[in-house]
Amino acid sequence: MITAGLQLRNLREKLGLTMRDVETGTERLARKYGNEEYFIPISRLSDFETKGVIPSIYRLYSLGVLYRRDFRELLRWYGVDLDLAVTDVETCAPPRSHLSRILATTEMARIPVRIDPSFDPRKTMNFGRIIEQWGAVPLIYLEQLAKTPYTYGYVGSEDLTMYPLVPPGSFIQVDESRNKVSEGGWRSEYERPIYFIETRDDHVCCWCTLTKEEIILQPHPLSPVLPRICRHHEAEVLGQVVGLAMRLGEWRSVPELAQVPRGPAALN
Repeated sequence: MITAGLQLRNLREKLGLTMRDVETGTERLARKYGNEEYFIPISRLSDFETKGVIPSIYRLYSLGVLYRRDFRELLRWYGVDLDLAVTDVETCAPPRSHLSRILATTEMARIPVRIDPSFDPRKTMNFGRIIEQWGAVPLIYLEQLAKTPYTYGYVGSEDLTMYPLVPPGSFIQVDESRNKVSEGGWRSEYERPIYFIETRDDHVCCWCTLTKEEIILQPHPLSPVLPRICRHHEAEVLGQVVGLAMRLGEWRSVPELAQVPRGPAALN
């Protein structure tokens, strides 16, 4: 494995710069900014290249200027990627509401750029499986779409199973590691786990109840959709819904909708 120090040395030699050149150049930067932290003496440069010593932010900036390399690239050599992942932001949740600027300067994210032409917006489906190609665009908040252990589902525009809790047309984030149905422990419907289920015929976003031989796919009480009973081998729990993206202000009038079940295995 090539160390960051060795990469610095290779880059300097490729440019034909001597250690004395680096010392002289960084001395000029230090005078320009009135800060001796930009200055890199020969002995310290040798430490960077051969002893694994990590430069300060000022000296790393100086090296970037002299070596004609972006400061972000040099930081990545030392394991610091400024295009941080969304999961890094989630390591701490400030208790007060705030305007987040942490991702404002990130450069690239991966989002779907080619969708399977069979995609039908009326049906609920596993969104991750219909993505044929990913592309890089400056939308970092969508980066998680390309990463495990999450998959993503789309609730069909005609799927009212969890309405009004999960409206039709919503995108859901599914944690595939939580694919075991919980038997209880919640205090209200808002805490009750919602699961993403794949049956032989379709996908369902719903609550679940297990019996010895069957799994009951339960809709929201206000939904016109009826519960369904499936054998365990007929329905696979893909995971628990842990995120939801939906549009507000487009609520539907449920009483006007027909009281019809979804799928062939409705509960009588």
